[in-house]
Amino acid sequence: MKSNQELLQEIAMSRPTGAFIGASWAVLGIGALAFLIGLWNAEGLALSERGYYFTVLILGLYSAISLQKTIRDKAEGLPISGLYYGISWSVLILSIVLIAIGLWNATMSLSEKGFYGIAFAMSLFAVITIQKNTRDMARVNAVMAEHGYQTYSDE
Repeated sequence: MKSNQELLQEIAMSRPTGAFIGASWAVLGIGALAFLIGLWNAEGLALSERGYYFTVLILGLYSAISLQKTIRDKAEGLPISGLYYGISWSVLILSIVLIAIGLWNATMSLSEKGFYGIAFAMSLFAVITIQKNTRDMARVNAVMAEHGYQTYSDE
Protein backbone atom coordinates (compact mmCIF):
# COMPACT_ATOMS: atom_id res chain seq x y z
CA MET A 1 0.00 0.00 0.00
CA LYS A 2 1.22 3.48 -0.88
CA SER A 3 2.04 6.03 1.78
CA ASN A 4 0.13 9.31 1.85
CA GLN A 5 3.20 11.09 0.50
CA GLU A 6 3.48 8.68 -2.45
CA LEU A 7 -0.24 8.99 -3.13
CA LEU A 8 -0.13 12.78 -3.10
CA GLN A 9 2.90 12.74 -5.39
CA GLU A 10 1.11 10.40 -7.83
CA ILE A 11 -1.95 12.68 -7.80
CA ALA A 12 0.20 15.73 -8.43
CA MET A 13 1.87 14.01 -11.39
CA SER A 14 -1.45 12.89 -12.89
CA ARG A 15 -3.36 16.14 -12.50
CA PRO A 16 -3.27 18.50 -15.47
CA THR A 17 -2.33 22.02 -14.48
CA GLY A 18 -4.83 24.85 -14.56
CA ALA A 19 -2.72 26.54 -17.23
CA PHE A 20 -2.88 23.45 -19.47
CA ILE A 21 -6.62 23.11 -18.97
CA GLY A 22 -7.14 26.80 -19.69
CA ALA A 23 -4.87 26.69 -22.75
CA SER A 24 -6.80 23.71 -24.12
CA TRP A 25 -10.11 25.53 -23.81
CA ALA A 26 -8.57 28.70 -25.28
CA VAL A 27 -7.29 26.78 -28.32
CA LEU A 28 -10.74 25.27 -28.87
CA GLY A 29 -12.36 28.69 -28.55
CA ILE A 30 -9.89 30.32 -30.91
CA GLY A 31 -9.99 27.51 -33.49
CA ALA A 32 -13.75 26.97 -33.53
CA LEU A 33 -14.61 30.67 -33.34
CA ALA A 34 -12.14 31.53 -36.09
CA PHE A 35 -13.64 28.79 -38.27
CA LEU A 36 -17.21 29.95 -37.57
CA ILE A 37 -16.44 33.66 -37.97
CA GLY A 38 -14.71 32.84 -41.22
CA LEU A 39 -17.83 31.02 -42.43
CA TRP A 40 -20.04 33.89 -41.35
CA ASN A 41 -17.94 36.44 -43.25
CA ALA A 42 -17.29 34.29 -46.33
CA GLU A 43 -18.94 36.30 -49.07
CA GLY A 44 -18.16 33.84 -51.85
CA LEU A 45 -19.70 30.81 -50.12
CA ALA A 46 -23.30 29.79 -50.68
CA LEU A 47 -25.38 28.97 -47.62
CA SER A 48 -25.21 25.27 -48.52
CA GLU A 49 -21.40 25.43 -48.60
CA ARG A 50 -21.33 27.13 -45.22
CA GLY A 51 -23.62 24.40 -43.89
CA TYR A 52 -21.31 21.74 -45.31
CA TYR A 53 -18.22 23.17 -43.59
CA PHE A 54 -20.11 23.70 -40.32
CA THR A 55 -21.40 20.12 -40.37
CA VAL A 56 -17.94 18.72 -41.11
CA LEU A 57 -16.50 20.74 -38.20
CA ILE A 58 -19.11 19.36 -35.79
CA LEU A 59 -18.62 15.82 -37.13
CA GLY A 60 -14.87 16.13 -36.69
CA LEU A 61 -15.13 17.49 -33.15
CA TYR A 62 -17.56 14.78 -32.04
CA SER A 63 -15.61 11.96 -33.68
CA ALA A 64 -12.31 13.16 -32.16
CA ILE A 65 -13.85 13.19 -28.68
CA SER A 66 -15.40 9.77 -29.23
CA LEU A 67 -12.17 8.27 -30.53
CA GLN A 68 -10.10 9.70 -27.68
CA LYS A 69 -12.57 8.28 -25.15
CA THR A 70 -12.54 4.90 -26.87
CA ILE A 71 -8.74 4.74 -26.97
CA ARG A 72 -8.53 5.77 -23.31
CA ASP A 73 -11.14 3.18 -22.31
CA LYS A 74 -9.18 0.50 -24.16
CA ALA A 75 -5.91 1.60 -22.51
CA GLU A 76 -7.54 1.42 -19.06
CA GLY A 77 -8.83 -2.08 -19.72
CA LEU A 78 -12.49 -1.11 -20.03
CA PRO A 79 -14.47 -3.21 -22.48
CA ILE A 80 -15.09 -1.58 -25.84
CA SER A 81 -16.70 -2.90 -28.96
CA GLY A 82 -14.40 -3.50 -31.89
CA LEU A 83 -17.16 -2.18 -34.11
CA TYR A 84 -17.41 1.10 -32.19
CA TYR A 85 -13.63 1.43 -32.15
CA GLY A 86 -13.55 0.99 -35.93
CA ILE A 87 -16.43 3.40 -36.47
CA SER A 88 -14.70 6.02 -34.30
CA TRP A 89 -11.55 5.86 -36.40
CA SER A 90 -13.52 5.77 -39.66
CA VAL A 91 -15.64 8.81 -38.85
CA LEU A 92 -12.64 10.89 -37.75
CA ILE A 93 -10.79 9.99 -40.95
CA LEU A 94 -13.95 10.70 -42.94
CA SER A 95 -14.28 14.17 -41.41
CA ILE A 96 -10.66 14.96 -42.32
CA VAL A 97 -11.17 13.66 -45.85
CA LEU A 98 -14.39 15.66 -46.22
CA ILE A 99 -12.77 18.93 -45.11
CA ALA A 100 -9.82 18.23 -47.43
CA ILE A 101 -12.09 17.52 -50.40
CA GLY A 102 -14.24 20.55 -49.66
CA LEU A 103 -11.21 22.84 -49.43
CA TRP A 104 -9.55 21.29 -52.49
CA ASN A 105 -12.63 21.97 -54.62
CA ALA A 106 -13.44 25.38 -53.12
CA THR A 107 -12.99 28.51 -55.18
CA MET A 108 -11.31 30.30 -52.26
CA SER A 109 -7.78 31.65 -52.25
CA LEU A 110 -5.05 29.41 -50.88
CA SER A 111 -4.77 31.57 -47.76
CA GLU A 112 -8.49 31.08 -47.02
CA LYS A 113 -8.17 27.34 -47.54
CA GLY A 114 -5.20 27.28 -45.19
CA PHE A 115 -7.12 29.34 -42.65
CA TYR A 116 -10.00 26.84 -42.55
CA GLY A 117 -7.64 23.85 -42.50
CA ILE A 118 -5.61 25.19 -39.59
CA ALA A 119 -8.72 26.25 -37.63
CA PHE A 120 -10.17 22.75 -38.17
CA ALA A 121 -6.95 21.05 -37.04
CA MET A 122 -6.62 23.33 -33.99
CA SER A 123 -10.16 22.54 -32.95
CA LEU A 124 -9.67 18.77 -33.30
CA PHE A 125 -6.47 18.89 -31.27
CA ALA A 126 -8.16 20.99 -28.60
CA VAL A 127 -11.15 18.69 -28.07
CA ILE A 128 -8.86 15.67 -27.80
CA THR A 129 -6.84 17.50 -25.16
CA ILE A 130 -9.95 18.68 -23.29
CA GLN A 131 -11.31 15.11 -23.24
CA LYS A 132 -7.97 13.86 -21.91
CA ASN A 133 -7.92 16.57 -19.22
CA THR A 134 -11.48 15.69 -18.22
CA ARG A 135 -10.59 12.00 -17.85
CA ASP A 136 -7.38 12.80 -15.96
CA MET A 137 -9.25 15.05 -13.50
CA ALA A 138 -11.96 12.42 -13.00
CA ARG A 139 -9.29 9.83 -12.20
CA VAL A 140 -7.47 12.18 -9.80
CA ASN A 141 -10.76 13.00 -8.03
CA ALA A 142 -11.68 9.31 -7.77
CA VAL A 143 -8.32 8.44 -6.18
CA MET A 144 -8.56 11.40 -3.79
CA ALA A 145 -12.13 10.54 -2.74
CA GLU A 146 -11.17 6.89 -2.27
CA HIS A 147 -8.48 7.93 0.20
CA GLY A 148 -10.58 10.51 2.01
CA TYR A 149 -9.05 13.64 0.51
CA GLN A 150 -11.10 16.62 -0.66
CA THR A 151 -11.53 16.43 -4.44
CA TYR A 152 -10.82 19.32 -6.77
CA SER A 153 -14.49 19.55 -7.70
CA ASP A 154 -15.36 20.05 -3.99
CA GLU A 155 -13.27 23.24 -3.70
